[in-house]
Amino acid sequence: MIKALSAKDASIIYEVINKAAHAYRGVIPEDCYHEPYMPEQELRREMAGMTFFGWHEGGKVIGVIGFQSVKDVTLVRHAYVLPEYQRKGIGTKLLNHVKQMTKTKRLLVGTWADAVWAIQFYQKHGFKLMPEKDELLKKYWNVPQRQIEASVVLGIEI
Repeated sequence: MIKALSAKDASIIYEVINKAAHAYRGVIPEDCYHEPYMPEQELRREMAGMTFFGWHEGGKVIGVIGFQSVKDVTLVRHAYVLPEYQRKGIGTKLLNHVKQMTKTKRLLVGTWADAVWAIQFYQKHGFKLMPEKDELLKKYWNVPQRQIEASVVLGIEI
């Protein structure tokens, strides 16, 4: 079941993100991976401008997704499912929920270029790799140049 999450759920969101992000270790550039992957203070700062939803099962949150309207697009932010619950359709349900909630016509997501599984997930749901990824990352995200170099952007018109 999908439920809205708020600032009081930050520690739960933090746990899901950081457990799932272990998949990046040894895959993305070494200088881009750190523990924890997303520090709790950084998450709390970002949550101020985002809406989060969680997939609840068995009394706990096992998947999260955030989205953020920026200018004329909606960004998918921090979509993660606990490893032991992956490949069971939870990410799809969360992504479809965001597609229904967005008020813009264009949905964008940034991810690591070497996170092939993430790219394939979004492509399976109709997203296309955007050739102008550097410009998009500079326009809609606030990320360091190194992350721009190591990332891709996928988009879909809805």
